[in-house]
Amino acid sequence: MDILLIPGLWLDASSWNDVLPALQDAGHRPVPLTMPGLGLPAPESADIGITDWVDAVTSEIDRRADPVVLVAHSGGGNVAWGAVDARPDRVARVVLVDTVLPADGGSISEFPLVDGVVPFPDWETFDAPDTADLDTPTRERIVAMTASVPGRVPTDPLPLTDERRHRVPVTILSGALDDAQLRTMLREWPRYAAELDAVVEVDVIPLGSGHWPQYSMPTRLGEAIVTAVDGGA
Repeated sequence: MDILLIPGLWLDASSWNDVLPALQDAGHRPVPLTMPGLGLPAPESADIGITDWVDAVTSEIDRRADPVVLVAHSGGGNVAWGAVDARPDRVARVVLVDTVLPADGGSISEFPLVDGVVPFPDWETFDAPDTADLDTPTRERIVAMTASVPGRVPTDPLPLTDERRHRVPVTILSGALDDAQLRTMLREWPRYAAELDAVVEVDVIPLGSGHWPQYSMPTRLGEAIVTAVDGGA
């Protein structure tokens, strides 16, 4: 099975490096992606928005004869769900890594612009549970691997139009929340809760990690992805 790996904001294909062996050992063909405009200055990336990131994924889907699995971390979940909306009959499953499904018109988040792009923010920007399992060397490694994001991408609304997306199975590999806890949290965002409720098949699996398990527990994350792909849970 071809598994397209979509990074979150500021990260590129290399962020999945430590996860790849578990997928390859299980006989899958992982394809880590880098999104358009990453690391480019504003004059070269100002016109790049969330739909361009979605188009980059759908282009990869269209290159393959068989349906694919989409794995997405954090803000990459918006990209993955946009690609499912565009190609609902070409995606066998979506695996979300510590993120949730966006609603129609939803955006990733808002971060400060610097010279027209969005650089990786300070660690203090993130909640303590998100970073608790990252020691200082790992944080330094992550920062060294980050690059700026085109200014529009985090705040662009994501259009969703094809209700067939709700037939595509979804596995959420949550950092800490189980199914009940996740749905309770989403009560604060009713449109996001409704989007999740509309999906026919959803499995929520707590990893026992922070927000970046591809760095803090890559083998465990890889095994969880394989279980989702092979076992459908």
